Amino acid sequence: MNADELLPALVQATGETAQMVFWSALLTLVLGLPLGVLLVATDRGGLLPAPAAKAVLGGVVNVGRSLPFIVLMVAILPFTRLVTGTTIGTVAAIVPLTLGAVPFYARLVETALRGVEREVVEAAQAMGAGRVRVVARVLLPEALPGLVAGLTVTVVALIGYSAMAGAIGGGGLGDLAIRYGYQRFDTAVMVITVVLLVVVVQLVQSLGDLVARRLSHK
Repeated sequence: MNADELLPALVQATGETAQMVFWSALLTLVLGLPLGVLLVATDRGGLLPAPAAKAVLGGVVNVGRSLPFIVLMVAILPFTRLVTGTTIGTVAAIVPLTLGAVPFYARLVETALRGVEREVVEAAQAMGAGRVRVVARVLLPEALPGLVAGLTVTVVALIGYSAMAGAIGGGGLGDLAIRYGYQRFDTAVMVITVVLLVVVVQLVQSLGDLVARRLSHK
């Protein structure tokens, strides 16, 4: 691939990767955050103790985390087609990306919430705060630095997942690297794509770390 073809291809692939990561990260936050809250709330001694529900939720999360992403993508192809009408392309890749990241982020949310001192929660309950108020006004604000750090780790993982999505026609930088760098033995395309992915990951991680540090100093 010559320079005139490479630049537009890189711009398009980067845009596709950004689209996949943005929407899957947003959906992961919307779904994974309440799931993580439920994992903590339904535990013994939690705000809403329900050991049976905790066992079911924990089992579902563990199964989701145990599946390699490439296997997950293939396994849910019928579901992806049902949701998006297709199994290839950027939009289709958002479905497995989200389903793969939600259990991962839910566990990180659970870990962050467990780091909140129990005395703070008990003080809020002693002042008459209900369960929803405790979660919204105490647990989530107190755990915010950890939640941001967890989301940063998840976004970085999604960038890696999005590259793997290119293996089955998901588009993005992974697709570009496979079609041109690997299948056509174009070393330059492969190297440039890898370097670009590394730079993007470093930028995301640095920004996430900065925000988490700022929040922890408040």
